[in-house]
Amino acid sequence: MLVLPGASPLDLGVTMQVFSPRDGHPSYDLTPCSLAPGPVPGRDGLGFVVEAGLEAIAEADTVIVPGFRLPQRPPAPAALDALRDAAFRGARMVSICGGAFALAAAGILDGRRATTHWRLAPILARDYPKVHVDGSVLFVDEGQVLTSAGVAAGIDLCLHIIRRDHGVQASNAVARVIVAAPYRSGGQSQYVPRSIPEPLGDVFAATREWALRNLDETLTVSALARHARVSERTFGRRFVEDTGYTPMQWILRARVDLARELLESSDLGVDQVAARVGLGTGANLRLHFQRVLSTTPTEYRRAFRWREPRAS
Repeated sequence: MLVLPGASPLDLGVTMQVFSPRDGHPSYDLTPCSLAPGPVPGRDGLGFVVEAGLEAIAEADTVIVPGFRLPQRPPAPAALDALRDAAFRGARMVSICGGAFALAAAGILDGRRATTHWRLAPILARDYPKVHVDGSVLFVDEGQVLTSAGVAAGIDLCLHIIRRDHGVQASNAVARVIVAAPYRSGGQSQYVPRSIPEPLGDVFAATREWALRNLDETLTVSALARHARVSERTFGRRFVEDTGYTPMQWILRARVDLARELLESSDLGVDQVAARVGLGTGANLRLHFQRVLSTTPTEYRRAFRWREPRAS
């Protein structure tokens, strides 16, 4: 984790919390580093002391750049060189909030889709026109390069990384420890300006919870709207604003998500999993797995079957 001068305490804290070693959870070795070992001034009245310099980046499999004060000013050339070298050799490059400006200054985001805090997104797009900036989403996963929006969206991205590395059950376990939502998709809106919103937020949250408890049932927009006690048109419009997905897109992803957890944690067959999550048949489950995850249920289970560590 590259701690730049003016680093955001919350961005650093989020990263440390999510990736801290815990018994029975995925193990990461996180090394904070900076331009040189020693004290680093932070933002919001807090400072930091790191024990590693830029040489740590040369050995990292993943490099995370949290937000920092005045991100429009590029970091020191030595830091940019270290980031470029890491990206060139294939390290996974991650930014939280304004950390995207460091990746952009290093040329790592050129030609890629990326995000940052919605207030900074227009500036990032203006200063780095080669970057395809999407300031409306929580995070963007471009494979080797991942970027997140501001503050709390860093939690979502860090959990997404665990999810990608170790599967949904592992990321959910960490989410429970840090008392965070287990999954918010990258496509969810980070900020939706409204005029006078209808007072539907709590009702919609209750309806989503209800849907998650009944994924094995037939769920339609009509049924969801009826549960929320609004018209189908109002429900569909507000649902997209709140989640970034249409109701049925959200339901489908929730079903795929539950299927992932069952594939990791149970011995149910593919057809049984499909029935349990409301997708009907194994063929249907395979179709949606391929569309959403670009893999098959069998391949996913083989890669991410989570087993409790044996007692020593």
